[in-house]
Amino acid sequence: MRMGKSATYALTTVLLAACTSMADLPAGAPLHQVVSEYGEPNFSCPAANGRKRLIWTMQPMGQYAWGTNVDPAGNTDRVEQLLNDEHFRVLASGTWTPEQVRCEFGPPAEIDSVGLPSSTSIIWSYRYRQAGAWNSLMYVYFGSDGARVTRFHPGPDPLYERENFWFD
Repeated sequence: MRMGKSATYALTTVLLAACTSMADLPAGAPLHQVVSEYGEPNFSCPAANGRKRLIWTMQPMGQYAWGTNVDPAGNTDRVEQLLNDEHFRVLASGTWTPEQVRCEFGPPAEIDSVGLPSSTSIIWSYRYRQAGAWNSLMYVYFGSDGARVTRFHPGPDPLYERENFWFD
């Protein structure tokens, strides 16, 4: 009986530790610690003041991505979940180029185009959990020249349409 309780306690501890996310890391954590716990980032780009932007993304099929900036000494700032409604709102201010969007959110799940030949827009789609609940895509539109974001909005992810569910 005692051995069973110890094993249950150990298993519970391991499972709870596995529930932590990258967003739980403290600001200032050394990059080597982040990499040892979560692996190498799968996207990086230069950031301001000699920093580097690092992103761990689950795109194209996953719905999560985490990002941080790293200073030249190898210390991270706050690690944040990137694919959520609040963070996508940064696109509402300023001018965003494709390179800036990729550096902020990582590579998109899909790149497509829509419109007539005379006015086609490029659309980047990011899979995410809208409001933490709905399987969605955030559609980011670039004008016909593809040079800057013109609008963005969420929509249902066709990957999770009703016929793809196991119930009727």
